[in-house]
Amino acid sequence: MQNSIARQKSTAIPTGIAELDVILDGGYASYRTHLIEGQPGTGKTTLALQFLLHGRAQGERGLYITLSETKDELEQVSETHGWDLSGIPIFELIPAELSLDPNQQQSVMYSSDLELGETTRMAFDEVQRIAPTRVVFDSLSEIRLLAQNPLRYRRQVIALKHFFAQRGCTVLFLDDLTEETDSLNLHSLVHGVVRLEHYALQYGAERRRLRVFKMRGRNFRGGFHDFIIRKGGIALFPRLVAAEHAETEAAREPILSGIRALDQLLGGGLDRGTSTLLMGPSGSGKSSIAMQFVMAALKREERALFITFDETKAILTKRCAGMSWSIEEPIRAGKLILEQVDPAELSPGELTGMVRQRVESDGVRVVVLDSLSGYQNAIPAEQFMLLLMHEMLTYLNHRGVLTILTLAQHGLVGPMQSSVDLTYLSDTVLLLRFFEATGKIRRAISVMKKRTGRHEDEIREYRFGSNGIEVGPPLAEFHGVLSGVPNYTGPQQSLLGADNGGRV
Repeated sequence: MQNSIARQKSTAIPTGIAELDVILDGGYASYRTHLIEGQPGTGKTTLALQFLLHGRAQGERGLYITLSETKDELEQVSETHGWDLSGIPIFELIPAELSLDPNQQQSVMYSSDLELGETTRMAFDEVQRIAPTRVVFDSLSEIRLLAQNPLRYRRQVIALKHFFAQRGCTVLFLDDLTEETDSLNLHSLVHGVVRLEHYALQYGAERRRLRVFKMRGRNFRGGFHDFIIRKGGIALFPRLVAAEHAETEAAREPILSGIRALDQLLGGGLDRGTSTLLMGPSGSGKSSIAMQFVMAALKREERALFITFDETKAILTKRCAGMSWSIEEPIRAGKLILEQVDPAELSPGELTGMVRQRVESDGVRVVVLDSLSGYQNAIPAEQFMLLLMHEMLTYLNHRGVLTILTLAQHGLVGPMQSSVDLTYLSDTVLLLRFFEATGKIRRAISVMKKRTGRHEDEIREYRFGSNGIEVGPPLAEFHGVLSGVPNYTGPQQSLLGADNGGRV
């Protein structure tokens, strides 16, 4: 019998947020006390309500004990999310000194001793009356103020902890970190500690993230996990660990672009499960070349995800139409998923969650991120962006997805620089350049590296037209094309004219 109880106590209680269950290795520990801490506005109340709502859906009794918010305020919060709190008792615990009733206020003895004891007694009585299995206590800050000194406060929390454990309750203590030093002292008393944070960037929407400080007996996922609060509750994006998604390597046929000369330049196309970086100045055609691989994937009846940070959907659709590419029907059919993202509003975790959902749920086989120059503004620290992209690219490679990244370089002609170096993370790097010849601005493309096979080392000219992309023969008679102003010794016919080209 004792072994059965021990096993029952070691089971996990779902939190009401599936992603948080993943982070906590199943959920909260049953019959244990957990501390949910964070400054006001970080989402503690929303997280706690989702915990109680999930319990109600499982037929469990819940109780929300509040000292900081009124019942009307809690119901208003639930209404904004479309929740109905019926069946979840809300007990407004009002200490005597806050009741505004002069008959309840103490004037003879030091009132805080009596008020603290009276407050906890009222909470105990309500728990015994309701007999809940899930309890939210909001918040410990009020108990701290009534206790007036750290020793009495710590003893009171211990008393609450033991009382709830004897009653078989799984408890969430909420704390708004009004005294962070005292809050750290509580970490040793509770079974688990989850902290919610929010912070603002120089520009754009504020960011929210969650971190698990401790969870005894559980292999929880550490680090920061981004989340947002939207209608329906908290949407949490666990930190991506690419090694957890490693799959058995299988034969992966090359992916062709549909342009014979470009595929020749790439040594037979791109390989599945690899990442390709398109680098070049603004206007050199990085997005168009990426879209060429997307259109080829659609012809193979594969799904593709195109995330654009710099262009609107309307502009991208119009530009594709100018190259005889129709993307409206693939979008309606769900073959092409076009996501327009505002970098100022998107957190790194949300981007990762978006990509994972499309790959795992929708079966996407080609992913385009256009461009990382725009997304970099959402991650101010360069090293964090490199770590994020390393995990994402490794994850997509494990899933056998072809990933195409575009990165704008500073300048138009001559020496170029990039705001961030992603060449070492990419399996293939294509370099795009403008150059001047015969009084015209032309474009050149070359493959700088390809880890998975051989490729041409020539530089080819390419251009865009109403029929799509044309790639010409190697620029053998040019010297210094990458400088932007090359020396030209060959015949003019070796350049792309009105009728020649490499498009099939």
